Amino acid sequence: MSSGIILYGPPASGKDTVTHALAELDPTVTLFRRLKAGPGRTGTYRMTTEPDIDRLRATGDIIWENRRYDSLYVIDRPGLTDALTTGIPVVHLGQVPAIEALVNATPQTRWTVVYLWCPRDVAESRIISRATGDTNARLRAWEETEPVPEPDLFLDTAQIRPADAAHAVLDVMKRSSA
Repeated sequence: MSSGIILYGPPASGKDTVTHALAELDPTVTLFRRLKAGPGRTGTYRMTTEPDIDRLRATGDIIWENRRYDSLYVIDRPGLTDALTTGIPVVHLGQVPAIEALVNATPQTRWTVVYLWCPRDVAESRIISRATGDTNARLRAWEETEPVPEPDLFLDTAQIRPADAAHAVLDVMKRSSA
């Protein structure tokens, strides 16, 4: 059985930061770069076009998709399958139904679901420091992000250092796969 990590949380809750800390502790842990069609940040995505996404949709190879910040974000089955065969992917999510969609699409994978959170004022400060120019949209997304009912781990990233968060995630993942 393969393993994966879902880092769920609102914008600026620390998903990128905790992913970097996880990769420093365990080189088999890597960010799953979702497909993205649209403007904005590109560094943590596999950039594509909407016609390419339409082709994946036509073949049933989309596990989850959502629109935000004038962009389309997709978890694709071929990309995720590759990631699961080469290591432990970390998937960033911000919608509760996406967790169920991902888990149901990959029954041979044990997912550790981590709910990352921080207070709104901390998120706002982090968003402003990114200088992406869409602070209001990201704060709106922060407010719209629902809590995960039963995560394997909850972390307030305003109260824990990234390295400690990463250790906690790996500890929970190892315990749940034992």
